[in-house]
Amino acid sequence: MKLKLPLPFWTIFAPVLAWLFYFLLSNNAEGIYIALLAFALIATVMAAVYHAEVVAHRIGEPYGTLLLAVAVTVIEVSLIVSLMLAGGPDAAALARDTVFAAIMIILTGIIGLCLLLGGVRYKEQVFGRHGVSAALVTLTAISVLTLVLPNYTTSIPGPVYNQSQLIFVAIVSLVLYGTFVMVQAVRHRDYFLPPDADGNKEVHAPRPTIKTTGFSFILLLVCLGAVVLLAKTLSPAIEKGVVDLGAPKSLVGIIVALVILLPEGLAALRAARKNRLQTSLNLALGSALASIGLTIPAVAIVSIFTGLTITLGIDTKATMLLILSLFTNMLSFGTGRTNILQGVVLLVIFAVYLFTTIVP
Repeated sequence: MKLKLPLPFWTIFAPVLAWLFYFLLSNNAEGIYIALLAFALIATVMAAVYHAEVVAHRIGEPYGTLLLAVAVTVIEVSLIVSLMLAGGPDAAALARDTVFAAIMIILTGIIGLCLLLGGVRYKEQVFGRHGVSAALVTLTAISVLTLVLPNYTTSIPGPVYNQSQLIFVAIVSLVLYGTFVMVQAVRHRDYFLPPDADGNKEVHAPRPTIKTTGFSFILLLVCLGAVVLLAKTLSPAIEKGVVDLGAPKSLVGIIVALVILLPEGLAALRAARKNRLQTSLNLALGSALASIGLTIPAVAIVSIFTGLTITLGIDTKATMLLILSLFTNMLSFGTGRTNILQGVVLLVIFAVYLFTTIVP
């Protein structure tokens, strides 16, 4: 008798394999074992994307994208905090590098790919301007307050905040992110709902059952836990590889951010391919806001209780790229329609960011 599963077999097997590899191979992460752990990590990320989309489709927009954003941020916070505690003073800039990398990857890489893919396939795509505008305004404020302002405060030499400043900025970040979530999920939920784009055949697709959704939610948590542990296990090999290449240490933050953002990046690209640009933007911008709005307060708490100094301020080059990325996104989403041009421009900025990180 053939067993009928509520979900594809590979989405169930991948996290099981990841946990098995972690317990069997994590103490001997060298050579071929690193490749196996990396394979398990990628497979688990793909499974996490699938389960997150099942849950998101059941609970509807914008709660589905909000759930995935918070889940991915839990991965980011767990990974950064664990690496900070393990690295001590040498990891003072890890949170800054990872958060800045996440913002740049989302604003220029993920959104750029979504606009390029949608422009190639549909020529033009539409979205709700009010929701995107709200996300970009909030992201601009949090980004400048946490990553730029520390360079110009005078209580102690930058690019760090003193303890009282760090506590204040952490509270401000939580207030801004919490207000955005309230606007997104309660007061102005309609701003973030996707319009019924022409040719979108999946807008009215039947929702998964409660049983399937519950199973996917449990497996999503299992996948996220495995991603955190596997990424932590692979991080020493990543750091060693960066050092061997002679690349700047900030490249570690980019690699960590890429791993963390892979689930949401793939989900956003899949939504853009199905002509659901609003969903893609909800995922991308919501993830950027959660990344900085929740990670900075968590890192601040770790800093206060451990006495570690946290470097938050980015340098002049990074500041210019951040401002350029935010400004370009605001112009790109000012009309309510996008095409291939905006995607190419954002991807060029992303390429410049990567190149100037490796060749500063």
